[in-house]
Amino acid sequence: MKPLDPRLLRLSRSARGFVVAASATGLVRTLATIGIAWGIAATVTMVLDAVRDGAVPAATVPTFLVLGAAFVVRAGAAWATDDLAARAAATVKSELRTRVLARAAERGPGWLAERSSAGFATTLGPGLDALDAYFGRYLPQLALTAVATPVLLVAIGLGDLTSGLIVLCALPVIPVFMILIGMATQTLQRRQADALARLGSAFTEAVEGLATLKVFGRARRQVDRIGSVTDAYRRGSIGVLRLSFVSGFALELAASLAVALVAVAIGIRLVDGAMGLGAAMFVLVLAPEAFAPIRQVGADFHAAQDGVEAAGAVLDVLADDPAAPVAPTAGGPAADALVLRGLTVRRAGTVIGPVDLTAPAGTVVALAGPSGSGKSSLIAAIRGVLDHDGAVQVPGRAGASPADRIAWVDQRPRLVRGTVAENIALSATPDLDGVRTALGAVGLGVDPGLLVGSGGTGLSGGQAQRVAVARALYRHARTGVGLVLLDEPTSALDSDAEAQVVTAMRRLADQGAVVLVASHRPAVIAAADVRVAVGASARAVQVRA
Repeated sequence: MKPLDPRLLRLSRSARGFVVAASATGLVRTLATIGIAWGIAATVTMVLDAVRDGAVPAATVPTFLVLGAAFVVRAGAAWATDDLAARAAATVKSELRTRVLARAAERGPGWLAERSSAGFATTLGPGLDALDAYFGRYLPQLALTAVATPVLLVAIGLGDLTSGLIVLCALPVIPVFMILIGMATQTLQRRQADALARLGSAFTEAVEGLATLKVFGRARRQVDRIGSVTDAYRRGSIGVLRLSFVSGFALELAASLAVALVAVAIGIRLVDGAMGLGAAMFVLVLAPEAFAPIRQVGADFHAAQDGVEAAGAVLDVLADDPAAPVAPTAGGPAADALVLRGLTVRRAGTVIGPVDLTAPAGTVVALAGPSGSGKSSLIAAIRGVLDHDGAVQVPGRAGASPADRIAWVDQRPRLVRGTVAENIALSATPDLDGVRTALGAVGLGVDPGLLVGSGGTGLSGGQAQRVAVARALYRHARTGVGLVLLDEPTSALDSDAEAQVVTAMRRLADQGAVVLVASHRPAVIAAADVRVAVGASARAVQVRA
């Protein structure tokens, strides 16, 4: 496993800046450490000289000032590193989440359908939160090791060449231990990351399907299921911690033995008189510091692996994929008709289409067919978020992108926490008169200021569905979009409410929009000017002059 994924540096400017800043603060800490070692050695030597001579040397006060300043600088550099790490972790997590969500929007629902929504949410949520340990502990320590180790090695060599050679020969022992331990723990870390994804998926799926589970009396069984997954994750976490402690002990032992070799060699030469006390103290203070950064990297490696695994999953999503469909964003020429030429969608081995259709402004087109026949897939292809064959021309003004030419109502209302007016306008400052007009058009007499929860909590299914239709009406009134796409807009409505929505559809067409509605409701299909029978061989039928 790579200590630092180069893709992270390539995709995140904040990560690159943090590595440079951490290296700079690491250099300052290293120089302060050398200053501390020199100050301690000089202080001890001067104290002994004072005892021997019976007088305090003149350099005592400046030496103490240098020693105190070195301690302050080292503490300040450590604080700066921690502060930079916290800021970098927050910024990089935000950058990665934004880029992944943008990439998911580009690739469309077809790409998302191939992945577990719960696992995807877990990776973007608690998975990326584990980057705090990666940026807060591991990456600063890695930068410190890259800077401090060679500088400290040179400083020890200048103080005593023999001790420098001993440290140089002993240093590779620790990376060897780290590699061996990393090879042993790599599988365990990946298994633990998979366990976290399963835990998040189990909980999210249980919450999403709670209503259905209650209807069939299976809700309580999910407690045992989530409990077993949680217990497996707990046991895995204990195993990771156990291995971390064992590996930490191994690294500490290797470093302690190496420092002991330096101390023994210095002690022998001090007794022999071949080495001065000042140089001996300087090297003895620096020798543990030379091993400390690389030893700490090994200890922090385990704490950071959850974040590394999550970041790896996110970076895989962001990797270039030429086969992934990307929604077109460039503006096109003006058009006053919806034109489909050989529109064909391939999903899970099923071919939907081809569809050939020309629907001028003022036309209501109905996609008719049973559930699962591919109506929603055709709408997604027309929106440009699903890979397809054939050509699609969307009506609208010149220069407008496909997204600016379309108002879309999904099968699920997709309401967010806020007022009804904010959900209709998709804005914190809605036009209340326009909102009331849209609500009146669909026959919904709710207060625009009524607060609703995520997913439309507080509204019935039919009310939430009409709020979604009102959103399309509001968007058309505000922007004059040329195409309004409605996916099963009346599936949860009674006949009276359905009639009002059908009337609103006809009014949209009379105002110059092309209205394309996917439905299996007879009243909706009967109101259409053109009906497209969706199936293995979709075809358009003119049903009204």
